[in-house]
Amino acid sequence: MTAVTTGTTTKAGAVRLRGVSKRYPGGTLALDGVDLSVQPGEFVCLVGASGCGKSTLLNLVAGLDAPTAGEIDVEGGRAAFMFQEPALFPWLKVGQNVEVPLKLRGVSRAERRAQALDLLATVRLRDVADKRPHELSGGMRQRVALARTLAQDAPVLLMDEPFAALDAMTRDALHDELERVWLERKLSVLFVTHNVREAVRLGDRIILLASRPGRVIQEFVVDQPRPRRLDDPSVAALAGEVTDRLKEEVRRHVS
Repeated sequence: MTAVTTGTTTKAGAVRLRGVSKRYPGGTLALDGVDLSVQPGEFVCLVGASGCGKSTLLNLVAGLDAPTAGEIDVEGGRAAFMFQEPALFPWLKVGQNVEVPLKLRGVSRAERRAQALDLLATVRLRDVADKRPHELSGGMRQRVALARTLAQDAPVLLMDEPFAALDAMTRDALHDELERVWLERKLSVLFVTHNVREAVRLGDRIILLASRPGRVIQEFVVDQPRPRRLDDPSVAALAGEVTDRLKEEVRRHVS
């Protein structure tokens, strides 16, 4: 059975995976019977060891690949994807980069410029619309990438380690920006990270995947009130609990 996408939110949530498996040519089983849901407006983080299928899962939800078995339902039938690298077009100005998905959506030229400026204002970068990407810091480029992702106007946002390459202070600032945008726009977010403390800082729930093949082995509910800080004792305590479980899974896999 292949993926099935729906155009409306069901009782199952904004994203719903039922029995999803992915086997690649050659026989490698990347995901095995994954059941997972993201409720409307929920922020869910995926963690697990390298090679456990986190990015594969996002690709399936985004429709970039098809599952070998199982069903996937996505609110509106589509999701916006933000990658680790900003991948901005260097020959285009910042505002023009944000206009690209608007053009693909058929927005008129006059409207594209106005909407791009509004989106840049959302990530607090309206004043750099006429700069080139190389003139911006790494954190600013990621904020432009977020604005470009929001330009797809999808209710579901998929994020594959978007802050992994940034320094700690920049990453912390972008956590605040992402949380603000998520709350303002009432998005549903599925966020992949190797940084367990980042997952606790941002997520409503944390889903831990087993290693090779990827299966959901544990779920952690993050009930600490927002806003949270990376150095909050409660954040550190839950991050330690998740990390211990992750280490246990890694040891099981290598033994």
